[in-house]
Amino acid sequence: MTGATGNMGFAGFKELYSRRDRFNIRLLARKSEKNQKLLENYLNDGAVEVIWGDMMSFDDVLKGVTGADYVLHIGGMVSPAADYYPEKTLKVNVGSSEIIARAVLAQPDPSAVKVVYIGSVAQLGDRLFPHHWGRAGDPVQASPFDMYSVSKCRAEKAIVDSGVPNWVSLRQSGILYPDLLKAMGPTAFHVPVAGVLEWTTIEDSGRLLANVCEDWVPDSFWNNFYNIGSGPEYRMSNYEFESRIIGSLGLGGPEKVFEPQWFALKNFHGMWYEDSDRLENILHFRENLPLDDYFRRLKKELPWFYSLAPLAPKSIVKKFLGKYAYDKVLGTQYWVKNDPARLEAFYGSRDAYESIRSWDDVRPPHYETDAEKARAKGELLHLDHGWDESKSIYGLTDAEIQAAAAFRGGKFLGAVEVPGPSEASASCPSAAPTSRTRGRQYRWQCSKGHIFTASLEYVLLGGGWCPDCIYDSWAK
Repeated sequence: MTGATGNMGFAGFKELYSRRDRFNIRLLARKSEKNQKLLENYLNDGAVEVIWGDMMSFDDVLKGVTGADYVLHIGGMVSPAADYYPEKTLKVNVGSSEIIARAVLAQPDPSAVKVVYIGSVAQLGDRLFPHHWGRAGDPVQASPFDMYSVSKCRAEKAIVDSGVPNWVSLRQSGILYPDLLKAMGPTAFHVPVAGVLEWTTIEDSGRLLANVCEDWVPDSFWNNFYNIGSGPEYRMSNYEFESRIIGSLGLGGPEKVFEPQWFALKNFHGMWYEDSDRLENILHFRENLPLDDYFRRLKKELPWFYSLAPLAPKSIVKKFLGKYAYDKVLGTQYWVKNDPARLEAFYGSRDAYESIRSWDDVRPPHYETDAEKARAKGELLHLDHGWDESKSIYGLTDAEIQAAAAFRGGKFLGAVEVPGPSEASASCPSAAPTSRTRGRQYRWQCSKGHIFTASLEYVLLGGGWCPDCIYDSWAK
């Protein structure tokens, strides 16, 4: 395991540790004071081996991978550090995935190792109403200025198209965990209150990571993409989430402690999953605790002094929280005055920002009734992926794949010739079926003329496309 000292990773480690009669667990962790304290009770346990090292070191990663049946790659830079250090985030998240793949391929039998990569809902970008439902295979595209999303898109491809025989990408949603109730920072205001998210509990995430290593997981599970969510009960608008968080602290609603202008109107990520039950039906990881009960559980795990929050004057609380909106790096209100590009990305325009006069201007739509109206108008979309998904990707003709590429505004240029990309001209392939094997690389051309290589799995099952276009002008 990488990332075992993070929120999701430690939950997975504890769940695996509870099954130590069946698992030996090897952790790769940085030797920091925090990590040493977290893991000190396990250092003399025969079921646990800790490699103090760096996941950007091939030698350290190789020590962890050698002899492993499963590699759980959970580690990486996440928000808020990812927002403050975007270039480092890109280097670490992509580089560590490339190193993981190299270490697996260096094994005597790489097919004996199964690699679990933890992706992110951030890879699918901005999905506001009426496009707030999504599934695996929807187009991968980072939101402008979201280098974390870019890093996860590229890191995922580094695993999927590496030649590793057995992999899976599990795209994680937002995680509910106790410290979330006391976590606050500038990025909280990057989240449009009208957006949505299907959350995952930390307990469900831990069970997921342990269950994926069980021998009852079918072979058909591997080499595919799945969305992680705790199910219908955990689908909330961001406004409902903010209301629950603030309510849990006894502060009333978001209207009491925030100004509506502080919150961006767009350019984040989050969706309700059409297909999260697909993963649950295979790995059976959900606790299915009612949402109200789960928030009561979170509140019980807060330090005692949080019970004093209702005694604080709301004006003082608002002043304290408002400082994050004016943060001189990531604050939305700082951007309004000093960063026209981000103002446009996160609000649409200055006029759109200035039109926010009350909470009525930012609250979410009435999703059920408005969704029916949008559906009647043909606006509520189940995104087409441009190919017949009832078929196996390995049985598609060149013409069918060409049509899928054209659906994305590009071209399918045929198989990559071993040992490297063909130098042949990019002519349209024939309509005849060709031999297709798992992980085989193909050449594609995007609408901007970039030529890239990618597997059918990455493009058709994962929704991936041109790596250069994951960046837009904001990242050039």
